[in-house]
Amino acid sequence: MTITSESSHITRQRPRVEGDREDEILEATVMVLSELGYDRLTMDAVASAAKASKATLYRRWTTKAELVVDAVSRAKGCQPRSADTGTLRGDLLAMSCGEGGFTDDVPMSVMAALVTALHRDADLQQAFERIFLAPRIALVNEIYARAVARGEIGADVDVELLATALPAVMVHQSFVLNRKPDDAMIHRVIDNLILPAARGSRES
Repeated sequence: MTITSESSHITRQRPRVEGDREDEILEATVMVLSELGYDRLTMDAVASAAKASKATLYRRWTTKAELVVDAVSRAKGCQPRSADTGTLRGDLLAMSCGEGGFTDDVPMSVMAALVTALHRDADLQQAFERIFLAPRIALVNEIYARAVARGEIGADVDVELLATALPAVMVHQSFVLNRKPDDAMIHRVIDNLILPAARGSRES
């Protein structure tokens, strides 16, 4: 019942930029990404926006993909969060609603800037899986493991499948229907799709 990722291994961290400069560079990266999109973003553009040298960027990040995904992963509103509320429903809502959740403007606008490039840029896809997705997959695994330990759901629940349901609906709402996701939609997906499927595994 554990989600796995081929790119979830830990790699050796390159030297960090001193002081607050790293945060400033990452903030500049998110700003440039939002303005230009991934394809038009360059290390030169980020260096200029951050008032840093391109050499400084390359000492810390090997590729544009690593810089962008690191910036996105650590941006305010994009960092994974969870809470042990005592129920699967409560945990899923805590992870999905509010700051950093699917209704937050920052994660969805960032995804809009990346979603097309993810399909055709192998470096970006690998960095996204390793840096952005892996910590979130770990949180989802913890949430469902606690639900199994509490006896809410069976140990055979297909976490990998269920974990994609809510993001898929939110992406469909945002990018296909052009509707801003809201808490009501999150509640509907969790209550009518995810929880019945998860609890059904216990009864089968």
